[in-house]
Amino acid sequence: MKREDNMNFKAFAFACAATALSALPATAADLRMLSSWPENQAYTANVVTPLIEKIKELSGGEISITVSGPDVVPAFEQLEPVQAGVFDLLFTHPAYHIGTASIGLGVEGTRADPALRRSSGVIDTLDAYYQTLGLKAIAVAPVGSVAFNFILRDPITGYPSLEGRKIRGTQTYNPVIEGAGASPVILPMTDIYSSLQTGVIDGAGTTLIGIAEKKWYEVSNYLSRPKFGTVGLFVFMNLDSWDSLTPEEQEIITKAAMAIEMDSTERFDTLAAEEEAFLIEQGMELTEFAKEDADKVEQIFSDGAWATARITGGDFAEKMHQQAEEAGLLQ
Repeated sequence: MKREDNMNFKAFAFACAATALSALPATAADLRMLSSWPENQAYTANVVTPLIEKIKELSGGEISITVSGPDVVPAFEQLEPVQAGVFDLLFTHPAYHIGTASIGLGVEGTRADPALRRSSGVIDTLDAYYQTLGLKAIAVAPVGSVAFNFILRDPITGYPSLEGRKIRGTQTYNPVIEGAGASPVILPMTDIYSSLQTGVIDGAGTTLIGIAEKKWYEVSNYLSRPKFGTVGLFVFMNLDSWDSLTPEEQEIITKAAMAIEMDSTERFDTLAAEEEAFLIEQGMELTEFAKEDADKVEQIFSDGAWATARITGGDFAEKMHQQAEEAGLLQ
């Protein structure tokens, strides 16, 4: 099947599903969420679960949310069915739909300050962009106050800190990899373990949590410092579904989203500290970037995030950057 035919088939399938579901008695009390991660994964457990509980609490049990994971729709294919109204809500990361909307990466070029992100207008501008795609931006929950490091087979011993190494990367932290003298390598996450084990790669960029779960400590020996960058976990809602809610229901969901945003930084910082302690118990050690790299890593990461945001974000991304700069949010 040709790519364009496959896309047309998907669109037709989503439209049929949306039509079938619209015939059911849909009410605000029973919303359907699609998640890019399974129920027991840390992101879902620490954002979606408390969000659902908070909405239930604030609504007196009148609003419920049923969650389906990537076993129902793969993470990289989830934007379309939510746009089509097959699902009401989407819990994801912008990297999963970067070809359609890269603007969300701009938020990761800011400090993890949910209140200031909102008061500065950054989230409003992000929301205005996604509304052009038929989606409402409900929440952007930080994964801790800082998000990334590298797992390495060998310690850092000079400058540039990663000179000559092959490091598994993504568009998010490839600028840092290149800035530290290494070559980014594109690999599926499922291949990181074996590639570290066999020396195909010398390290990998990763969030601070998830290393233990994937047992990468068995095939890598060092955690790079300083930690850098931020990650945001996004909750979107189909715009028609949002507009169908009463003002009171919209206020409940917004209040719950803001509460989860405020809680998530401390929640994930705690998880990251616990994970680091576990990894050190398993024999991993900390290794420091050369000062020349350490001093510029945040700027490199932030500049890269905004460059990605501008790919599809255009004037919206420029406005977000200006708002972030004026509010003192830039890294």
